[in-house]
Amino acid sequence: MSLPALRVRDLSFAYGRGSKALDSVSFTVPASSFTGLLGPNGAGKTTLMALVTRLFSGTGSIEVAGRDLARHPGPALATMGVVFQRPTLDLDLTVERNLRYAAALYGLAGREAEQRIAAVLERLGVADRRKAPVRTLSGGLRRRVELARALLHRPSLLILDEPTVGLDIDSRRALVDHVHALCREGELAALWTTHLVDEIRPEDRVVVLDRGRVVAEGTVDEIVRTAGCSTLAEAYHRLTGRRAVPA
Repeated sequence: MSLPALRVRDLSFAYGRGSKALDSVSFTVPASSFTGLLGPNGAGKTTLMALVTRLFSGTGSIEVAGRDLARHPGPALATMGVVFQRPTLDLDLTVERNLRYAAALYGLAGREAEQRIAAVLERLGVADRRKAPVRTLSGGLRRRVELARALLHRPSLLILDEPTVGLDIDSRRALVDHVHALCREGELAALWTTHLVDEIRPEDRVVVLDRGRVVAEGTVDEIVRTAGCSTLAEAYHRLTGRRAVPA
């Protein structure tokens, strides 16, 4: 049996002396799965992403493909690709230049870097914009370039923090489709944070986070059945007291 792509155990974090932003959070992301981290704004999703990507440190443990993030940060982070909530591309550089810079940080150069850049841009449908400055791209295309950058080093775990914020419906759907396809083909596992129930598919796993605690974890069917509801949107409302945000 393969190791989980991500295992979080008893993770807690507080900002200063305030109340805990995360309180004993535990869940797993199986290999080659799409796991939606679903919760309302303020639930602690972005804080959790900051801990998983080691921007912050908390109590508890985080393992990436069996590697303890605190004890072996280099190997653990090397197997992870990240798309942050806020865009981080250099708008004045071309798509290609942004990816070449990222490839160098991953230790990729020469023909290998060239081949990987070409392959990932083709896969995500932006090969024809390779020489375009990023600032000339739409929001949806910029997100695809950020996803391409995160995939260059062939990670086993992809972390995406509210990646569709600010995108139109078609761009949102395309990005959701791309990441699901990667997981379905067994290339990687994804942890996708969102407050939009419609970004979760029936075959996905779900972790519902509310007020810094995990209130449900399992397949969509398991969560709906345990909550005594007929849809994930209804279960989300029952578990968090918040109505699902429409697309």
